Formats: sequence, structure tokens, C-alpha cells
Amino acid sequence: MIRLLAFLIVVFALGLGFAWLADRPGDMVVTFSGYQYQVSLMVAAVAVVAVVAAVMILWWLLKSLWNSPYTISRYFRVRRRDRGYQALSTGMIAAGAGDGALARKKTKEAAKLIRSDQEPLIHLLEAQASLLEGDHEGARQKFESMLDDPEMRLLGLRGLYLEAERLGDRNAARHYAGRAAVMAPQLAWAAESTLEELTARGDWDGALKLVDAQKATRQIERDAANRRRAVLLTAKAQALADSDPAAARTAAIEANKLRPDFAPAAVAAATALFKQNDVRKGSKILEAAWKAEPHPEVAELYTHARPGDAVLDRLNRAKKLQEMKKNHAESSMTVARAALDAQDFSTARREAEAAIRMDRREGAYLLLADIEEAETGDQGKVRQLLSRAVRAPRDPAWVADGVVSERWAPVSPITGRLDAFEWRAPMERLGQLIDSHEDAPDVRVPVIEALAKPARERPVEVIDEIRPAEAAAKDAEEDHVRPITAAAFAAVPSDAEGVEPAEELARLPDDPGVDPDEEAEKSPRRFRLF
Repeated sequence: MIRLLAFLIVVFALGLGFAWLADRPGDMVVTFSGYQYQVSLMVAAVAVVAVVAAVMILWWLLKSLWNSPYTISRYFRVRRRDRGYQALSTGMIAAGAGDGALARKKTKEAAKLIRSDQEPLIHLLEAQASLLEGDHEGARQKFESMLDDPEMRLLGLRGLYLEAERLGDRNAARHYAGRAAVMAPQLAWAAESTLEELTARGDWDGALKLVDAQKATRQIERDAANRRRAVLLTAKAQALADSDPAAARTAAIEANKLRPDFAPAAVAAATALFKQNDVRKGSKILEAAWKAEPHPEVAELYTHARPGDAVLDRLNRAKKLQEMKKNHAESSMTVARAALDAQDFSTARREAEAAIRMDRREGAYLLLADIEEAETGDQGKVRQLLSRAVRAPRDPAWVADGVVSERWAPVSPITGRLDAFEWRAPMERLGQLIDSHEDAPDVRVPVIEALAKPARERPVEVIDEIRPAEAAAKDAEEDHVRPITAAAFAAVPSDAEGVEPAEELARLPDDPGVDPDEEAEKSPRRFRLF
């Protein structure tokens, strides 16, 4: 557009110039070698312009002839490069689609048309083709060769990291990720793997620095960064609780400021303060955490803040927590435990039953069973409550990757992932219920009356001695099943009692039944099931 505008301006200026000369007629006289040439001013101007144009055209022709070899070679070179980039593009598409054969073919074609030192993507396509063909050793060698090129180093580290993850070599994977994180902290995959390595080694300060770098490069949001910092600071406080109480207190208080609703941070901060006899500040931290979300660890530490308190003082502190969070199952459970310790069974029973009404779970039934055993000692009711506890949903616990832990931990013991533990009810129940006759309740078994028409009793014959041969013959005769024939029906006495079909019990196909003789001997007028 600018070039077209400049051309129009030049044409317009020439037109104005020629119009100006046309309005002012004149002659131009040139004397050369004794000759005098006289032309009009307009003709002279046209001649000058024509000569200048001819010189410019002649210069362009000479320059084109001089540069024609380079122009021709550049044309073929550009054409060859375009074909190479077309092959490279087709190969990348084939690699993404999983076509290893086409990717390998286009890799060779692109390598012939384009120099690999000029286009690094050829190395990537070659490595991808090797992976598709199952040649992982060749792919690793290609990724290792990329480490020598500063432009391809991060790509090589990424490929080696993925290969180490595929082989399950976590140490090698974290090594490559650490090198990549040093070069480019903004890489999310490198930062996450390095963070797992640092937390696995317990290097909480290094992990905190890495989280700060992630926050500075905006890899993670501010809330997520604060959450991670709170987790790492809580882990640091737990690690330094015995060796450096002052540093543990500082880290725990900072973690609690970042996330006041994070129960492990509140417990760590309050524990550090209680060790330094700062009960007032530690209690305020626990109260704030309790208001945000009631947690049994917070309640346990709050009620036992002063070891020298009596059981009634602990009960009063539990009731204080209940006032802060009314109509909550955890509040009722806290008061019930404290009341049980204080031997206030009526309050303990009332609060435990209230907790069951609000949230029916295993711990509430177990607590109610403890109350029943301590107050009445009725083992029947205790077993009944225990059976209900087995069938009730499980209490919340710290769960991470299918592992249930009694205490919070900063990383998962399975995957090493940071902040993996969650406070929730486990999805499955571990262990099996084993029934025992001793645990069965002592209830009276109902008596069932016998039939109106019992079978006739036959006299029992006492056999003093049976010879082995006779016993074997008798057993074979009893085990032999005789077919029912018409003669057998004719042999039935006329005064025999008939049995209604409805009174016969249904038998399974493989049920041998009961011998009528044995049934007649063992059937009294009244009998019990057990």
C-alpha cells in the first residue's frame, strides 16, 4: 500500500513538472564540436527523462545477468527446503497419529532435504519415530545427543524424564527434572517432580524456595501457593519440634497465618506454644481452627491444653468448644468423651446419642459402648452397640491414595505427592467381621410345637454284638436303594396312615433326607431348635 502511494506521488510530481514546462515555452541550445543544436525545453526534458530511464533499465539488466547464478541456485535451494519442511510437517502429523512407518519415512526424507543442524525438529521427529517403533534405546540415545545442543537441551531432558518415568526409575526421573528446573523454573513438569524430590528428602527450605519461584512465574495461583507453603511449613515445624522449638514455632505460626482453617497447622502451632507455656495464644489458634472446621485433633489438644487440669475442667473446656460450634456431631463427641472421663455418664450418653442422630458413624457407637460398659456393665447392650458400630459408616480419617493414616503427613507414602492426605471417610472398610457364638446375645429361643400326629414309635432293639461280616452286609443292604414296583404297593397294609402331600417337606436334589426310623426315635412331643 505504501509503495503504491509513493508511485502515485512520483507520477503526479512528473505530471506537474511537465505541465509547468508546457506553460513556460523556451529553447535550449547546445554547442558541441562546432555544431549548434537547438531544441525546445519540453523536448529536452523528455530526452533527459528517457536517457535516465534507459540507464536504469540497462543497469537492471546487467545486475540480473551478474546475479543470475546465485538467483537460480537460491530458487532450487528454497524449493528443496520447502519440500523438506513439507516432509517434516507430514512426519510430525504421522507421529502424532501413531503411524510409525510413515513417520520414519518422512524423517529420512526430511533429513536428506534439510540439514539437521539447521532444523532441530528433525531430531525430535526421529526420536518420536523410534518410540513408535518400540526402539526405546535408540530414542534415549537421540535424547542424550540433544543435551549437547543448548537449543534442544530442555527437549532432551523432557524425553529422558518421560523414559525414566516409563521404566519406573523415579530417581533418574527426578534427576532430569531437577536439571530442567535449574535451567527453566517455569516448566511445570520439572518443578513438580523436583518438588516431590525435595519433600521426599525432607528439604523443606528448598521446597519453599521452589514454591516461591512457581508463584513468581505464575505457574500456580496465589491460593494454591499459600496452601503449599502452609503444608511445607507445617511439615518443617513437625520436623523441628524436638531439635529446634523456636524455629518450629515460627514455621507453625506462619503456616497457621496462611491457612487458619488447616487443622495440622493449627495443632502444630498450638503445640509449640503450649511447650513454651503460652496457653492463651495457643488456645486462640485452636478456637479459630475449630470455628472454621471442627476436628478431633483440635478438640483433643484444646481439652488437654493444661496437663494439670482436673477432669471437670476438661469437661468445661469441651463444653466451651461446643458453644462455639453448636449442632455439630464433633462437638457432641468431644463433650461425650470429656464427660466419660469425668464419670458424668448421663451427659456422656446424651451427647453420644445426639452425635449419632446428627451423624451416624462408627466412633459414636463405640463411644456409646464404652459409656454403657463403664456405667452398667451390661455386656449384651455393649455387644449390640459394637455390632451397630461395625455396620455404621467409618469415621473420617487422613486418607491418601488408598492409605488410611492415624496422623497427617505432608506427602503420600505411595506416590510422594505433596498435600495428598485429605480428612474424609475412607471408601472401604478394612478387615473382616468374624462372628462367634460366644458373642451372640443370650436370648430365649422360642419353643415350636410338634405335629398333631407324631410318627409311631418303634421299640429299640439292643444289639449286643455284631460280627464284621454281618455289619458290612447290613450296611450294604441299607445303602442299596430298592426300586418302587407294583408289588411293593400291594404289600402296604390296609390300615396304614396316608400322608398328605402338603405335609411333606421339600428337599433339595442332593439332600439325603432323614431315615424314618431315626426320625421316629428322636421326635418328642416338644423340641427346641438348639
